[in-house]
Amino acid sequence: MNFFNLKDINKTIENSNFNKLYGESVIMESAGLENDASTKIYDIFLSHSYLDSKQIYVIKKEIENMGFSVYVDWIEDFTLNRKNVNKKTALLLKKRMESCKSLFYATTENYQHSKWMPWELGYFDGIKGKVAVLPILFDENSIFEGTEYLELYPYVDKGASKQNLLINDNGCTSFLDWIK
Repeated sequence: MNFFNLKDINKTIENSNFNKLYGESVIMESAGLENDASTKIYDIFLSHSYLDSKQIYVIKKEIENMGFSVYVDWIEDFTLNRKNVNKKTALLLKKRMESCKSLFYATTENYQHSKWMPWELGYFDGIKGKVAVLPILFDENSIFEGTEYLELYPYVDKGASKQNLLINDNGCTSFLDWIK
C-alpha cells in the first residue's frame, strides 16, 4: 500500500547529495518569480509535515515527473514565515487549496506532529472532497494508529506504469478520472 517507499526516498536523498542537487533546485524554484502561485491551478495540494521536507521534495519531483502539478507551500510561497503563523497564513493556504484539484495527505514519519495537516484535510474535504492519503511509512500495520479517521479516505497507489497515479477506494481509479 505504499506509493513511495520511505527507504527508497531516503536512499535517493543519501545518494544524491541532497543539499547540492535538491537544495539548489528548491532555492532556484523559490527564487523564480515567474512561478506565480497566485494564479496557477494545481493538480495536487501536498499536505505534509515540514519536518519531512527533504522526503516531500523528492515526492513532489517524482509526481511532477509523472506530469502532474504539485503545490508545496514552502516552495511555491517561500515567503511564508513558519515562525509567525497567523490568520494571513491560513487565508493564503485556503486560497491555494481552492486553486488545487485534489489534496494528498502524506503520512510520512512526522505527519502526526503537524498541527496544520488535519486542518488542511478538513478544509479541503469540506470544499472539494477530493482527498486521498499518500502513505509513506515503514510499518503498514500501524499506518493510521492515532489517526484512524484517515481510513475514511482512499489512498494513492501506483499503476503498472510509473507514469500512472491511481486512487484506491476498494478498487482503483486513475487519478485523472478521479479528479473530474
